[in-house]
Amino acid sequence: MGSGAEREPLRIGLLGAARIAPLALVAPAAATGDRLVAVAARDRGRAEEFARAHGVERVVDSYAALLADPEVEAVYNPLANGLHGVWNVAALEAGKHVLAEKPAAANADEARSIAAAAAASGTVYLEAFHYPYHPLFQRVVELVRGGTIGEVRHIDVPLLMPDPGADDPRWSLALAGGATMDLGCYSISCLNLLGEQLCGGPLRLGSADAVERAGAPGVDARLWFEGAFPNGATGSGGSDMDADDWAFTLVVTGTEGEIVVPSFPLPHQDDRLIVRASASAPRVRRAPHEAAALVLEREGDRVEHLGSRSSYTHQLEAFGAAIRDGAPVVTDSAFSLRNAEAIDTAYGLAGLPRREPTRL
Repeated sequence: MGSGAEREPLRIGLLGAARIAPLALVAPAAATGDRLVAVAARDRGRAEEFARAHGVERVVDSYAALLADPEVEAVYNPLANGLHGVWNVAALEAGKHVLAEKPAAANADEARSIAAAAAASGTVYLEAFHYPYHPLFQRVVELVRGGTIGEVRHIDVPLLMPDPGADDPRWSLALAGGATMDLGCYSISCLNLLGEQLCGGPLRLGSADAVERAGAPGVDARLWFEGAFPNGATGSGGSDMDADDWAFTLVVTGTEGEIVVPSFPLPHQDDRLIVRASASAPRVRRAPHEAAALVLEREGDRVEHLGSRSSYTHQLEAFGAAIRDGAPVVTDSAFSLRNAEAIDTAYGLAGLPRREPTRL
């Protein structure tokens, strides 16, 4: 992957002044040498404050004006979930490359529209699941393919975090919110990617159950699912956005051991990969204290450190390499569609409605 020092800097425009943008784009752009040329927000004052704080070159009056700006060649879209799809399509139709914050669409129908727009535009589209671009995830695949833990029997990807607060937009059904849309989509995407690379295809969901957020009908506070891969291995995962603590663990269990990754989506916080000769029994719905115990190093473990450089920086480099050099991306529009279909299926199995785009 090319670095910012080896290629012409990208000229990126931001749709919105989102809280995730400093971590997901501003700091990586500083590392790669890419330019943040413009930002637009519903509140121009907020956009001006964001631009001052983060070195964005200028503010434009609207999202439409940003898409029409000839100096903007690539767009980062971190709007609310329910606005992702419509503005991803609009950006692609405007001929812009798109770095789409996850989940890229409210549902599979929107994801199909994105895929069609990406194919028609000929521009680069990358959904911002950043972890596959980091050496940590790539090493998991390498070790399993090399037979380190034998044949894969089970992959477990549970994600847990405390309640972000009653007024957080992630609890809004109108904004396509819910635990699965914020956290669980990481679990689904990871299982699909590992399934495709190690188990003959993505996970086929068989069951799911959910608990709704109190006072927010249809919005999942937690949702867990189980399924199987084409080669007969099983998978489980999901998310709890009302847990007592944080846990972002990936466990790949094989016939001769297991691989534990304590923080697979955030290797800048913990870049360890633990290879364990004896495997734990496959489980789902790990409580935070169980996940914490699982990632403690034990006698006989082999521990590798794969680097704390941000996965967001690796992702931006991959985006730039795709735009400048035609390099392929892992999280393309076909990837987005598979994830969206799985999310819709999980909601259906759990008896909850699929998410819908936010009405403009």
